[in-house]
Amino acid sequence: MSASFWWVNHAHTYRAEITGSYLWFANKTHKSKARSESEKNIQKLLPGDVIFSFAQGEIGAIGVVVGAAREAAKPLEFESIAEHADAQSGWMVPVRFTTLTAPLRTEERMSDLAPVLPRKHAPILASGASNQHMLLSAVPPAMVTTLSGLLAGQLERIVGTIIEKVGRSLMEDVAEAAIQHRTDIGPTQKTDLLKARYGQGVFRFNVEQNEHSCRISGVLDRRHLWSRHIKPWCECDDAEKLDGANGLLMSPHIAHLFERGYISFSDEGDLLVSQGLNQVVLENWHIELPLNVGEFRPEQCFYMGWHRREVFEQHGAGRRQKPVDNFEAVPIVLVPEPTVVQPVEPGQQTA
Repeated sequence: MSASFWWVNHAHTYRAEITGSYLWFANKTHKSKARSESEKNIQKLLPGDVIFSFAQGEIGAIGVVVGAAREAAKPLEFESIAEHADAQSGWMVPVRFTTLTAPLRTEERMSDLAPVLPRKHAPILASGASNQHMLLSAVPPAMVTTLSGLLAGQLERIVGTIIEKVGRSLMEDVAEAAIQHRTDIGPTQKTDLLKARYGQGVFRFNVEQNEHSCRISGVLDRRHLWSRHIKPWCECDDAEKLDGANGLLMSPHIAHLFERGYISFSDEGDLLVSQGLNQVVLENWHIELPLNVGEFRPEQCFYMGWHRREVFEQHGAGRRQKPVDNFEAVPIVLVPEPTVVQPVEPGQQTA
């Protein structure tokens, strides 16, 4: 996942924002050029961006932005904070924070940090104290690398854990924001790509050229079927997002199992069942085993192979997490071999 990095200077709002999982910036509370730069940066925050949280002389928490900035009234917990006494409205940014087990005191490490500070709009001064005129500063790549080293692996672990907990929805929000900010494609293509995230538009039409029912439930009425990507939308390039071979029509409960890695299929159409799936679910949803749903076309097999490698058995988030750019990989947990449900032989009775 590609991410931008930002530095937030909390004053007396640290505890409220960290525990409340947000950042809040008052509207135009200062007229300086530096404050104007901070206000511009608020609009640049995107889902997936990483936040260094600074207060009382130390980086004490790391956060990941999980939603776009929106206008919002001043939080109730800010009412007693003098610096926000006159502010009534501002910008709210949802952020998942984790506090550091070993905070980084900047004044003790300025010999490392001073050479990589940005020349303009630096978040801290040469002394290591916060630049009180900069609430939100961009952190350049060289500074990110230095901070990563000083934090001794905490940054990578925290970002990986937050992304894993939030799941694929964050990855899709990141991909959607990237499409909305692209300048190399026109409005129509943007709309097609964004609708495909929800199984709509051109993608739905293309899927219906290949698939005519839910392969497991047998439902034919397309009003009750979802079109779902085999290779998740957020992992696809533009062509794959709209490719009908990269989709299946599914009943909602089947889509739930497929997208969360509880089931997959062999190229020949054998149903693969995760060892982590409670068998009672299959019984209650009348999914009788073994089951073969019919072989997939070669174009579909490419995507199904991806699903078996990257989604199947990865319950919850929907796939193994990729490392954040310039970071070491987040450890991948080994999973048991998948259970292959063999097709029923002609004339054989099912259990």
